Amino acid sequence: MLERRQHPRNRVYYGGVIAFNARQSTLDCIVRNFSPHGAKIEFENAAILPDRVEFDVVRKGLSCAARLAWRDQNSAGLTFCEERERGTVVTLDWARKLRDSERANRRLKSRLDQLLNEY
Repeated sequence: MLERRQHPRNRVYYGGVIAFNARQSTLDCIVRNFSPHGAKIEFENAAILPDRVEFDVVRKGLSCAARLAWRDQNSAGLTFCEERERGTVVTLDWARKLRDSERANRRLKSRLDQLLNEY
């Protein structure tokens, strides 16, 4: 088979997560090959994925934006977006801390509104 990639990928077997709809929808996947520029993932029903997704691999501490380069019934090829190459990758730990902080902030605002309405 003719290799069209500019950067070779290493064969791996990682667990991953694809997130879309502002991270409201997630889909577990298996990462089959990986490079700093892209990955091949496998899961059930690639047809439900939008063209742009967030891609997380806990084992690598990776969380970045990606676009689907190709897809078939049970797999897809991801190309990591340019933001990742410029060094603006947010690690998975930081993304989780940010999400937790935002959730705590919403709860505090809600509680403050509740207290202000009581008086």
